[in-house]
Amino acid sequence: MSQKSCCSSSEVSEASQTTQPAQAHSLPLSAYTPLIVIIIATLLSASALELSSPASSFHRWMHHFMGLFLVIFAIVKLFNLRAFAAGFAKYDLLAARSSSYARFYPFLELSLGLSYLAFHQEWPAKLTYLATILILSFGTLGVLDTIRKKKQIDCACMGQLLKVPVSTVTLTENLSMSAMALLMLLN
Repeated sequence: MSQKSCCSSSEVSEASQTTQPAQAHSLPLSAYTPLIVIIIATLLSASALELSSPASSFHRWMHHFMGLFLVIFAIVKLFNLRAFAAGFAKYDLLAARSSSYARFYPFLELSLGLSYLAFHQEWPAKLTYLATILILSFGTLGVLDTIRKKKQIDCACMGQLLKVPVSTVTLTENLSMSAMALLMLLN
């Protein structure tokens, strides 16, 4: 059964030239510096927003964190959308079959992030939680498959900003965001 290719041969060629798979276990911690910086900046930003509120709320803090995190990740993917889509199609099950989904994904992530920042209560927030759980949980299937098959594919999660393989770090990101969305849905 043939699969529809995500991108044209020139886009795939561009992505393979700009990404060299790395061994997850041999990477120094410094390889993850952009991710660590984004996580720390997001944690601090969400905390600053929450501290400025007269009544602190962990639920609202999670909204701020999720919103900022998703917006930042969408932005770095959009810096080079073609290369992101080509890389993402190598391990995401839906992106491998639909080039439109691969190119649309950063906009979907941006929309989710903005929804977290805009909606804190009632049904819009619940729809955001459900969409996050569905999208990231489904994306986790491709990550798990890549890890299980021991494929050395660069993670496209931060566009061209981070050159690390799809690994337990990718899996942890997806599962953590899904778990936070589930926690907010049940709260």
